[in-house]
Amino acid sequence: MKCSREGNRTADKNVHKYYGVSGKLRGVSPLRKDNNMNKKLISLIAGAAIVAAATGCSGTATSSVAGTSSAAGTSASEASSTAAEELSGTLSMNGSTSMEKVIKAVNGAFMEKNKGVTVNLNLTGSGTGIQEASEGKCDIGNSSRKLKDEEAEKLDATVVGLDGIALVVNPANKLEDITLEDLAKVYSGEITNWKELGGDDKSIVVIGREDGSGTRDGFESIVMGDKEPKYAQELESTGSVINAVATTDGAIGYASLANVDETVKALKIGGIEATEENVKSGAYEVQRPFICATLKGSDNKLVKAYLDFILSEEGQALVLAQGAVPVK
Repeated sequence: MKCSREGNRTADKNVHKYYGVSGKLRGVSPLRKDNNMNKKLISLIAGAAIVAAATGCSGTATSSVAGTSSAAGTSASEASSTAAEELSGTLSMNGSTSMEKVIKAVNGAFMEKNKGVTVNLNLTGSGTGIQEASEGKCDIGNSSRKLKDEEAEKLDATVVGLDGIALVVNPANKLEDITLEDLAKVYSGEITNWKELGGDDKSIVVIGREDGSGTRDGFESIVMGDKEPKYAQELESTGSVINAVATTDGAIGYASLANVDETVKALKIGGIEATEENVKSGAYEVQRPFICATLKGSDNKLVKAYLDFILSEEGQALVLAQGAVPVK
């Protein structure tokens, strides 16, 4: 073991205490012949020197351990500092009712991972969400349609999923398939009875969404072309459309594929079923993106963390689990 100089100096002092600078034993006459006594005394002195030297080494070891403890303390301090930098605050979002299931699932998981964060969600439609995001009234505007050119001047659009727009009818309806051309004629009022399409002799009740809805905008831009829609009912949420179609004989409506349930029947479009696979491949034509719109140039850490999460493997799995099509 390598000892410190301090330990050596302590040992030297103990040796000089007994021997003196000359090296002769102090208190012992040079003429004394008692070798046994000298041997014992020398043994004691040597033992004292060893103990002193060991004490010096021990002091070095103790200092080394203390240094390690100090380093550990520094690491703990750094960890505490990192913990203090964990996300906290409130994230506000507004917009698409079609995205409700997806966004609620992602929000729950995001808050579970970030205990200091609260996400407030309002569901007032894509148009309102986009407007509030552009005015800085909410952090994220959820939209189930593409941004218009003038909206894109202020907002960045992050596509977080894809969604088919399902054409749903009352379960009692015998029709299974419809073309885009005939669908446009139904919604423009050119076809008014199901028998014109091979169904029962029953009036068609055309149901859609309110003006400003992302689902309505997506449907009309894909299906209607230059035809004007004629609605019997214009409802304010995806759930309301599904409920109305389920309880109204002869009704037809459009709704997010992610929200379609067993209370209604989804029609094939041109022989193509509305499924995740067909939406992802592009075979099913009536589809649109799910978008999180944020102010251009925003440095909001919560917004960045949220978008990173929803596009992560875990976030995209949640998108899929809620019936939408992941983009990654």
